[in-house]
Amino acid sequence: MPLKFSFIIPVYNRPDETDELLQSFVGLDTMTKYEIVIVEDGSNISSKAIVDSYKDKLDISYFFKENSGPGDSRNFGMQKAKGNYFIILDSDCILPSNYLNEVEKSLKTNYVDCFGGPDAAHKSFTDLQKAINFSMTSFITTGGIRGHKKSVDTFQPRSFNMGISKEAFLASKGFGRIHPGEDPDLSIRLWQLGFKTKLIPEAFVYHKRRISWLKFYKQVYKFGLVRPILNVWHPSTKKITYWFPTLFCVGFLAALIMLFLGVKWAIIGYMLYFALAFLTALLTTKSIGVSVLSLMAIGVQFFGYGYGFLKSTMAIGILKKEPETHFPELFFKSK
Repeated sequence: MPLKFSFIIPVYNRPDETDELLQSFVGLDTMTKYEIVIVEDGSNISSKAIVDSYKDKLDISYFFKENSGPGDSRNFGMQKAKGNYFIILDSDCILPSNYLNEVEKSLKTNYVDCFGGPDAAHKSFTDLQKAINFSMTSFITTGGIRGHKKSVDTFQPRSFNMGISKEAFLASKGFGRIHPGEDPDLSIRLWQLGFKTKLIPEAFVYHKRRISWLKFYKQVYKFGLVRPILNVWHPSTKKITYWFPTLFCVGFLAALIMLFLGVKWAIIGYMLYFALAFLTALLTTKSIGVSVLSLMAIGVQFFGYGYGFLKSTMAIGILKKEPETHFPELFFKSK
């Protein structure tokens, strides 16, 4: 069956982002036909006027619904879509011109029912956005696995850049109500249903995270809260690597105490790690300023995720609390 692509994009109070993303669609270098489905998730600031301005350039449709979260909005969009293969994007992404060609080439060579692609920093991004992108994607942090080629065949796609066939969507019923964490949960359920996933390294997007230090901390903290819940739901997916940020933070605090007591070797180990991280960031970003901010981003990422993971492990894994009751902020209510 020929591939018929439908792009599904949930939007929430971000018309400027929607405009940038749609402009990048206009610049796609492809002969493949596709449609775009915009789902406005109960926004107070509508993107409809922006969407309407592209109707003479793109095959695009717009739907407004009550706010029920990104997962439910993606499901809604896939239900409305006409294609047989859905590509899900966040509104804060920008597509490089060869994006769809890379997706189509990879699926025709080695078809899977679900794929994910990496994210990258565009040259127009702020230094903070570039630093956080480095921290979230570099091999020197645990975030690097999201786009690492060694993880191609066991990749858990993330919904800022993710494809799923209509068949897999119908079989799995799409995303659940947990957020964040709805995308790895879906990937795991797809594996259990017999579907395969993969990474398409060439199908990257520029992920323009709307971010500040506080927002970044809250984001990674929630990532940490979610992972023990997923471990309880899907015990076979537990990995020791999920403990690394927590152990990093505990070790750092221990190193400071040891330094106070006159023992220096532990803190020297951390200094060497951050020196390596700085050099790696400098080689990657070619910017001293971004490299310095990258060190801060790594610290925020590790401590935010590590604390969230430890807190959730204690509550869910040890005290056996009910996730939805104990962490209601992680779950959208059913409509």
